[in-house]
Amino acid sequence: MGISAVCLMNAFSSALQRGNNLFPSRLSTRRTCTTRWIKPSDSRGSRICVITALSEKVERSSAGSVKMASPSPQGQVEAAFGSWSSPITADLVSASTKRPGGMAVDPQGRLIWCEGRPWEGGRYVLVREGVEPGKPAEDITPEGYNVRTIVHEYGGGAFAVGRDILVFSNYKDQRLYKQPLNADGAPVALTLDYGQKKVRYADGVIDEQNNRYITVREDERESGREAKNEIVAVKLEGDPNAEPEVLITGNDFYAYPRISPDGKKLCWMEWSHPNMPWDKTSIWVGYISSNGNIVDAMCVAGGEDGITEAPSEPRWSPAGELYFVSDRNNGWWNLYCWESTKNRVEPLYPLEAEFTRPLWTFGNSNFGFIVSKHPELQNKVVCTYRQRGISVLGLLDLFTRSFSTIETPFSDIFGLVTAGEYVYISAGSTFHPESIAKVKLLKNGGVNEYSLRWTSFEADIDKFRPYISVPQVLEFQTKVEGETAFVNFYPPVNADYKPPPGEKPPLLLRSHGGPTGEAKTALSFSYQYWTSRGWAIADVNYSGSTGYGRGYRERLRGQWGVRDVGDCCSAAEFLAKQGLVDSKRLCIDGRSAGGYTTIASMVFSDTFAAGCSLYGLSDLSGFGEETHKFESRYVDILTGADKDKDALYNRSPINFIDNFSCPIILFQGLEDKVVPPNQAELIYEAVKRKGLPVALIEYEGEQHGFLKAENIKNTLEQEMVFFARVIGGFKVADNITPVHIDNFD
Repeated sequence: MGISAVCLMNAFSSALQRGNNLFPSRLSTRRTCTTRWIKPSDSRGSRICVITALSEKVERSSAGSVKMASPSPQGQVEAAFGSWSSPITADLVSASTKRPGGMAVDPQGRLIWCEGRPWEGGRYVLVREGVEPGKPAEDITPEGYNVRTIVHEYGGGAFAVGRDILVFSNYKDQRLYKQPLNADGAPVALTLDYGQKKVRYADGVIDEQNNRYITVREDERESGREAKNEIVAVKLEGDPNAEPEVLITGNDFYAYPRISPDGKKLCWMEWSHPNMPWDKTSIWVGYISSNGNIVDAMCVAGGEDGITEAPSEPRWSPAGELYFVSDRNNGWWNLYCWESTKNRVEPLYPLEAEFTRPLWTFGNSNFGFIVSKHPELQNKVVCTYRQRGISVLGLLDLFTRSFSTIETPFSDIFGLVTAGEYVYISAGSTFHPESIAKVKLLKNGGVNEYSLRWTSFEADIDKFRPYISVPQVLEFQTKVEGETAFVNFYPPVNADYKPPPGEKPPLLLRSHGGPTGEAKTALSFSYQYWTSRGWAIADVNYSGSTGYGRGYRERLRGQWGVRDVGDCCSAAEFLAKQGLVDSKRLCIDGRSAGGYTTIASMVFSDTFAAGCSLYGLSDLSGFGEETHKFESRYVDILTGADKDKDALYNRSPINFIDNFSCPIILFQGLEDKVVPPNQAELIYEAVKRKGLPVALIEYEGEQHGFLKAENIKNTLEQEMVFFARVIGGFKVADNITPVHIDNFD
């Protein structure tokens, strides 16, 4: 399986010689522009082996070749891979890249979104689009407030919008606040300050009929015991010192409390240890009594004997019908409807594709309902699914159960919300970073209109086009006979440079987090920072990644530290064998679970020449007691420790430090509650004692993931300089003072 060496070499050569004319102009406000879009196939079982810039229509012929434009380089300086200078600087990446934090639409149809700002220390702010098209957006979060929740530590679902107010969680104290939507006024606290962020709230909805806020609460007030998760009701008026009313309790985790349009029913999602929300969950519906309690609750999905499923995203239609996503029949997250009169669950459109994503953060929203007076748009669900690394947006007709694709210029769609005949999508492509686009669904087969409302990258993208690498999605053979995995391969690209004849680039292989995560193809300038300096990047969707169905996801069950490591090694070896990268300069990095895979790859294989772990695990023993509740059983399932008492020991790199094969640099936030800082300290001290080059950089005030601009910048620069020094062959062009490397300097 996989694509031929000729196909790969042609794609690599074309990308290496890329010129200005290959990239499209900024995203047009209409679909009928000169840019040519890729339209991914939505047929069952379709395969896409290569994705290039969406200005190039690339198709694979039966012979396996790829036709791509190959402009000739002019005036390029010859210099070693890795030594190229680039206008995509660490300052640019750290200060210009905002973080998305969810979106909603107010009653007037104006979009409100949450954005994280590295230049403000990682603060999250709510922003509302202008009153009229072309009018500037406005911040609606006052100074001193930070819209961010830490339920499950990963957060999400930090705000909700009602008729005339919004409710949000404030990071500093984790209290809930309400704020008027259309008038000046300071936020007013709705909940007590319990101190030390011991009580947190997420994923709420405003109950207009009962003047309250229904939300998930995570409570750590009881010392020595695991946090308690419940669904509670917080009064929108009255004494903020009053305790919220508990509506749903007794299970380990809850998400998606949502009220039916008539205000009479509440649905929610719940699950219990040792499951994660992509393993086994259930959807419930209860009636809201006259005094506001939840009565006559019943399980509508996830409770049937003999069926293992992970239903998610319960959502009411305007007519009061309940829809959700589940992988109950075919192992893929597809759309379903609960027929309340028959108490029966019906599939809507079976497809080997994923209509949702794993619930790492609250607030996933991948389908919604169109409200329109026009017959052509009535009884339609707009939804996005992911199939073999490509996102598709489309309309599902609830009467005919037919699906029609909405062509978009995006290869990655991360979520959506609807407002009448409009759809707001959070999306990106190989030439544009994650953004929010407004899509107007036109009647009578008209051309859909697009306009950008927000983008995560502040700078003008046009001037960076000659330095942007476009990924190709490659399929390769794993170490398990008959099974393949996928990698997004980014060749080095810089219009100002060319390599010496015969030289191959160093490789940075990236192992994504989760490990139930996914490597995406949306433009990331943190990736382009590397490729524009002469590095190749391989972003691996190893066995266990999401987006390929339950079977692919569960390949890693009991095999963490084996299958992920094997796939990462196989990907690097595959690229080296095809002559695309230098086999002697293979490097690996990863964050969180990807950091563990990085360290494990350096202990349990000899494939890589150097590595970088960002807040990764090194000792799995005892991790369940040290980490937060959400993932406290996760490692046991991933390693098989629930069945094999020696699994945690055998999969812990710290126990096999004698096998450690190469230099490593480690980065760690000192306020990390997911992976405690001692995990980095352990591997640092052990590698140092062994005599291998090693460096440890720790950040005050950072948690699980770095939010501050100065730390994002320093991490990019120090990782690159570390690799340049320990693997050799080039000198970094940037003026960077390197961190001290033990056993090297």
